[in-house]
Amino acid sequence: MIHGVKGTLIFKDLNGVVIDLGNISFRCYTTLNTLSKIGSVGEKVSLLTHLNVKEDALDLYGFCDSEELNCFRLLLSVSGVGPKAALSILSQLSPKKLTLAIASKDIKAISAANGIGKKTAERVILELKDKLNAVVGEENIDSVCAVESVSEDDSYKDAIDALIALGYARTDAVNALSSLDKELDTEQMIKSALKKLM
Repeated sequence: MIHGVKGTLIFKDLNGVVIDLGNISFRCYTTLNTLSKIGSVGEKVSLLTHLNVKEDALDLYGFCDSEELNCFRLLLSVSGVGPKAALSILSQLSPKKLTLAIASKDIKAISAANGIGKKTAERVILELKDKLNAVVGEENIDSVCAVESVSEDDSYKDAIDALIALGYARTDAVNALSSLDKELDTEQMIKSALKKLM
């Protein structure tokens, strides 16, 4: 197993990068998130990698940090999700945003990824809901779950529904409402959340 690659970035496009290690160059498929962080052609770069073995190919996938790599591997464990779909989801949502989408059962946010339908998004939520700590780490999961439990309150539910009706994604709505005072009524929550979202 190739744990990672470190060398000179000699090429990058929307699908991935090529890294020159000296006597050999590796093509790594990656996410838009990693592409935005990796740097410019000619610079020294490093990626953590996942080697995907198929009958007719050995494909290498590269990531800027262990959080994204772990999230990619978790997505591969979902039935019907292959490397291409996993990359698409992680290009749409960072690991933390994906965790929030799973915790809040936000099918719309996950299915916004290119090539990801509603049924696939539902499977991701169903199969990964009990593995959230592996996505962002145990130290962060309590805050994510706290957001989810807060959303169970009727006034929060009403506020979330209202924001969704206004065209906001569920994850954005939950995020905007999560830090508000629980004593606020629904109307006050919506107004405060809208200020944050705007």
